[in-house]
Amino acid sequence: MTAKDDEPVIDLEDLEMTPLLRRVIVFSSGGPFLEGYVLSIIGVALGAVGTDLVLDAHWSGLLGVAALAGLFLGASVGGWVTDLIGRRKMFVIDLIVIAVLSILCALVSSPVPLVVLRFLIGVAVGADYPIATSMIVEFSPRKHRAAAMGVIAAAWYLGANVAALVGFALVEVSHGWRYMLASSAIPCILILVGRWNIPESPRWLVSKGRIEEAKAIVRETLGANVRLPQDEDAQTTSVMKVLHGVYLKRVIFIGVIWLCQVIPMFALYTYGPQIISAVGLGEGRYVLLGELVIGTFFMLGTFPAMYLCERIGRRPLIIWCFAGMTVALAVIGFWPGAGIGLVMGCFISYAILSGGPGNLEWLYPNELFPTEIRATAMGFAMSLSRIGTVISIYVLPGFIDEHGISTTLLAGAGISALGLVTSLIWAPETRGYTLAQTGSPDFRGR
Repeated sequence: MTAKDDEPVIDLEDLEMTPLLRRVIVFSSGGPFLEGYVLSIIGVALGAVGTDLVLDAHWSGLLGVAALAGLFLGASVGGWVTDLIGRRKMFVIDLIVIAVLSILCALVSSPVPLVVLRFLIGVAVGADYPIATSMIVEFSPRKHRAAAMGVIAAAWYLGANVAALVGFALVEVSHGWRYMLASSAIPCILILVGRWNIPESPRWLVSKGRIEEAKAIVRETLGANVRLPQDEDAQTTSVMKVLHGVYLKRVIFIGVIWLCQVIPMFALYTYGPQIISAVGLGEGRYVLLGELVIGTFFMLGTFPAMYLCERIGRRPLIIWCFAGMTVALAVIGFWPGAGIGLVMGCFISYAILSGGPGNLEWLYPNELFPTEIRATAMGFAMSLSRIGTVISIYVLPGFIDEHGISTTLLAGAGISALGLVTSLIWAPETRGYTLAQTGSPDFRGR
């Protein structure tokens, strides 16, 4: 593709939406879709195991957190490997692994191999996070970045909702839980086909000093009049750079807000049927439909957040959303028997407001770190959030049994309040800046 003499030169940061960017967004979002699907389908499958496997509270807890524990390892190691060897190689390998492991889950005859397989699936899904998000942010112009990353958050909830529908269809089928666990191989194959011809990230190539390769990809896929940002240079990937000084502070900030958003959310998805039934919103198979309604509002909440990220900014959005989420859970916790209308209204309010932190937990780590450590930092931040999530989800069944739903929801309100305080102290404003500016250690963004 050759440039015309009268065509103005456009910086990658200032492009309009392109067909390549749409492709990158859609198929990179496949990883979060798979996590939403994989983590949600186990909640349905656990209730459908029947007499095929003997599961006590211990094994149910392990199966509930196995994939989350794998996510911790996969994200932390996968991000570092992605920064070292490139986005595209890992972009394809992990999907093949997830598909194979999902099919193997349908063949188990005891809890032990199922826990192991679910853990390994989590490793592969976790590795996809820093790959997919780095690809999106590194191809995205600044004015489309918030929306592009918001699609990733929406994809997670879409995956969870599809899992609820699949579970609803299969929950009463003989050995239906086996089909549920194997079914994640289907989206793996579809996503793999879409990702196959997506090129390597030009920004990553620049960070490794491979300037001509980067220019060739930009020229062939975006146009000869498009240029790479001029303020990025070749740098060495170093784990210690992430774990030092201002970047360590940023990792902790992102990990905490992620933790505060996902603990209540994962509780609703992993043990949603039990919680929904306990507050009087349904029984039996139709509990799944109540969970689907709540999941739909989680997904819908990401769309106004995409707009508000650019309209009012990142910092005000996350502060006000955490404040509203705290109030919503506290109301249900204090008055769990107030009636289906109030309870459902608070659940829906929490779900919609969760879109703000839900979007920003993807956007912030990709804006606040330079290209050479972006995937590593994303993986570390996600892993930090998953440590607390794994522990909380594992102890949740016992906590509910001992303290009841009301106290459990009040604990969730306390976790959201921690997210509010953390955001008030640390949340930066990154709207309108280039990736080179926000990734600088000197960036303050207030």
